[in-house]
Amino acid sequence: MALTVNTNVSSLSAQRSLTKSSQTMGTTLQRLASGLRINSAKDDAAGMAISNRMTTQIRGLNQAARNANDGISMAQTAEGALGETTSALQRLRELAIQSANGTNSTSDRAALNAEADQLIAEIDLIASTTEFNGLKLLDGTFGSQTIQVGANASQTISVSIAGATASLLGANATTTSTGTTVADAKTAGSLTSPNGVLKINGTTITTATDGVSTTDATASGKAVAAGINALSGTTKVTATVNATTATMGTVAASTVASGELVINGVNIIATSVSGDSDGALRAAINAVSNQTGVSASLDGSSNLILTATDGRNIRLGTDGTNAVATLSGFALNGAAANDDVVVGTVTLNGDAAFVVDTGIAKATHGMTITANTYSVSTTNAVTNVDLTTASNATTAITNLDRALDNVNSLRGNLGAVQVRFESTINRLTTTSENLSAARSRIVDADFASETAELTRNQILQQAGTAILAQANQQPQLALQLLR
Repeated sequence: MALTVNTNVSSLSAQRSLTKSSQTMGTTLQRLASGLRINSAKDDAAGMAISNRMTTQIRGLNQAARNANDGISMAQTAEGALGETTSALQRLRELAIQSANGTNSTSDRAALNAEADQLIAEIDLIASTTEFNGLKLLDGTFGSQTIQVGANASQTISVSIAGATASLLGANATTTSTGTTVADAKTAGSLTSPNGVLKINGTTITTATDGVSTTDATASGKAVAAGINALSGTTKVTATVNATTATMGTVAASTVASGELVINGVNIIATSVSGDSDGALRAAINAVSNQTGVSASLDGSSNLILTATDGRNIRLGTDGTNAVATLSGFALNGAAANDDVVVGTVTLNGDAAFVVDTGIAKATHGMTITANTYSVSTTNAVTNVDLTTASNATTAITNLDRALDNVNSLRGNLGAVQVRFESTINRLTTTSENLSAARSRIVDADFASETAELTRNQILQQAGTAILAQANQQPQLALQLLR
């Protein structure tokens, strides 16, 4: 190597190495001081971008978990208040049962009704004062609210809380179909099945044979009610089957010959009938009720009433051979044989208003359910509970049962949403934990590695300083040549 004075290449090389080791040590010291491998974009631009996205996700997940916890707190607040409402309703029902007892005097029932009024007022007070963070939960204004339970938009859980005031609990929307009577009975086998015709709240009802009717078995009250109830989870409408009744008219004195009266395919045996009072015809009908599913009784006007309590169809047949008229409402002895069917009715109930989009008609289906929107009526609500008479108390028991069902349903829904929130929180915390671990592997400094790197750079820096000092002495050798 040439000996020069103007350019000290050895010194420049030593300076470069010393600068590099100093810079590297500065980076190492920064990492050790902050605990982070990435302190600026120049350390790892791609890693910083990835870690920032992860940070966004982690912070969103953590906040979502807090939101879900708030949802649990809100649901617990509402559910706790409904527990008190349940207690009040249970006491109201006890009072109603007590008032329905015939041993109570008018003053007794007045005292029971006074306590009932106070309990009803307490139910309203609970509903009006139950709040969470300023939101009223049970007065009917809450409706449906969404809880943000994710780090991104539209990741929500909807919470619906119906009102639990005395005017809402027990209230219902209802309608009862019109069935056929003896006077407008249809020819057996002529009815069109309502299967796939009736539509409630946008859902088409499917009916199947009721398993007991001897004719038109898919059109009976029993069959229609079963079809509606099978889809009640979707429509939110239930059906109660009513007893099928056939008013046969008054019984005249005569002899009912064999084959002259056939009920649901069973021949009523020959019997001598002297009139209403002896009950011979009723006895003959009731003797085979286990086969027909139909019983006979007299109403207050001495009309013979046939009843199928399970809602099956009542099929009435005659042979038309004899000439003596036995029943004023149904010709047992006509010029021709008859084979008719009487169809019962169903009562539709919904806690909220419901729509019968497509109805069915008696002329073709045996009963009429009119297409209409059926609104909620407060007639049966808790606010109208009256225990001043035994009759009113009996009605109140039914209405309070429905109110308790309303509250039980509300509490069940709130319990279910709490379970869902808890599951969501577990998912969120697990995801946040895993993302945090992944981010740590990208941005956090490895202290073992960095301290080793620090030691290496310190040695290089000390060595570079010593070498630089020696390199700077090289031009001094030129002076020796000048002496």
